[in-house]
Amino acid sequence: MSLLLYGHPFSSYTQKVLIALYENATAFEFRMLGPDAPLNAAEWLQRWPLRRFPLLVDDGRSVVESSIIIEYLQQRHCGPVSLLPDDAGAALEVRFLDRFFDLHVMSPVQHAVGGALSGDAGKAGDALASAVERLELAYGWLEDTLAGRRWAAGADFTLADCAAAPALFYADWTHRIDARYPVLRDYRARLLARPSFARAVAAARPYRALFPLGAPDRD
Repeated sequence: MSLLLYGHPFSSYTQKVLIALYENATAFEFRMLGPDAPLNAAEWLQRWPLRRFPLLVDDGRSVVESSIIIEYLQQRHCGPVSLLPDDAGAALEVRFLDRFFDLHVMSPVQHAVGGALSGDAGKAGDALASAVERLELAYGWLEDTLAGRRWAAGADFTLADCAAAPALFYADWTHRIDARYPVLRDYRARLLARPSFARAVAAARPYRALFPLGAPDRD
C-alpha cells in the first residue's frame, strides 16, 4: 500500500487528516504510535525527528503538518470530495478558517491540557483560565461568522471542517459551548454526525481516559 499514516486515534491533528482520508475513501495503512508499537515509533522518528504527528508517507515521500497533508492528498490522491475550492479567493477563505480552528480553538485546548499534565495545580489553573478566555473569544466570533452556513466556509465540506471537527470536539470538553452560542452548537453537532468524523470519534473512544481534564460522558 503506497500511503502510510503515522499517528494516534485520540490526537486531534491525526483525526483531522483521518477525516480527509475517510471523506474520499482513500486507501491507506494506519501505523499507530504508542508504547505497544515501538517499530512504528522508530520509523516515524527517523522520518520526522521533530516528534510531531501525523506523518503521511507516500511511496517513500514524507509529508508533515495536517493542513499540508490534506492539501497534498487533494493534489496527489484526489477523490469525489474536493476539500479545497478551485477558486483562489474561496480557497483563501478555507485556508484562513483552517488556521483559525487550529490556532484559536485547538491551541487554547492544548494549552489547558499542557497545564493539567504539568502536575502543578497553579499552572493548571492558570492554563485553564487562559484557555477559557481565548475560547470565549473564538466562540463569539464563530457564532457570528457561521450564521447562515451549513459548513465552515459555506455549503461545501472543506479542509476548514476537517480542522473544526476535532478542535470543537475537544474545545467543548475543555470549556463547554453553552446555549449562548446556538449556531456554533448546531455546527458542532453536524460535524459529529458527519460519517467521516463519527468514524474517527469511534476509533478514539477507547482512549478517552487519556484526556487530563476529564472526558465528559457525552459525544
